[in-house]
Amino acid sequence: MYPYNKRLVHNAQTLRKNMTAEEKRLWYDFLRLLPVTVKRQKNIENYILDFYIASAKLAIEIDGAQHSLPENKEADAERDATLSRRGITVLKYTNKDINERYHAVCEAVLDILQLTASDLKIKASSFKE
Repeated sequence: MYPYNKRLVHNAQTLRKNMTAEEKRLWYDFLRLLPVTVKRQKNIENYILDFYIASAKLAIEIDGAQHSLPENKEADAERDATLSRRGITVLKYTNKDINERYHAVCEAVLDILQLTASDLKIKASSFKE
């Protein structure tokens, strides 16, 4: 278990209830079907991670356009470095990635977890487009 900022707990709960369309798609159509525990809006240190898989020490971030601003790029780099020091790998995708390359994103996550679509908690044939 990693230290977390207790002041961010309420923010994490709010974000969990108000996921973006891209976060919802990735969660409901893919991540929740994985045979591993995936936490949504996980609070670690001073950060709220969109998705976190503790068994793989893997964070998945889905970023909107605001993350391309210089000040946000710097903050993201600092977050990634902090998490890296804890052995956590951060996969970063944009909303555009989710909307236009959804299956490639899912395949990349499966590859890192050393899983296949047949490992999902549903039949691979019903894996949503």
